[in-house]
Amino acid sequence: MKLITYLIILSSLVSCTNETFVPKPPTYLRTELPDHKYTTFSDNCDYSFDISDIFKVEKMANGSIETCNKKIDLGPLNGTMYMRYWDMTEPLSYYVNNANDEVDKHKLKATNIIDKRIIRGEDRVFGTYFKLEGDVATPFQFYLTDSTSKFIYCEILFNSTPNYDSLIPSLDYLSIDIDKMLSSFKWKK
Repeated sequence: MKLITYLIILSSLVSCTNETFVPKPPTYLRTELPDHKYTTFSDNCDYSFDISDIFKVEKMANGSIETCNKKIDLGPLNGTMYMRYWDMTEPLSYYVNNANDEVDKHKLKATNIIDKRIIRGEDRVFGTYFKLEGDVATPFQFYLTDSTSKFIYCEILFNSTPNYDSLIPSLDYLSIDIDKMLSSFKWKK
């Protein structure tokens, strides 16, 4: 009986402290990323561009037919860039509207959408680059065209739950690589 009494008194004393429990916020892994270095990617498709050395380009096939669509592994950024190519058979507006519809799918989650026009007449490279801020599945999307016969649409997906705050360092790093890719993109004659 004395043991039970001592336990009750001890538990009463321990539970009567005025200390408030404050949970710690979640933490995220810090990604150490290398300096930006680039090589020119070119194969038998109608385009070339500079790409980061840490990325790996894979060809995508449609069944047994090899296409000029690319799947680009973003290495330590833990994501993938999907690049789809079309020889245009429809009017340009058809492809542009489809690309814009893909951006529109993320408007509910996006806190901001920044678009940048790409106009390089000397290289016949035209398009729009979209940066979507917020907890969106695809933080970067863009399309490029020669305006008459070739069209590329690209989107980036990370292999993680979209948490914008924790992805900002990776997004900032990747945006430099995308800018380099877009500024070096060329159609083959």
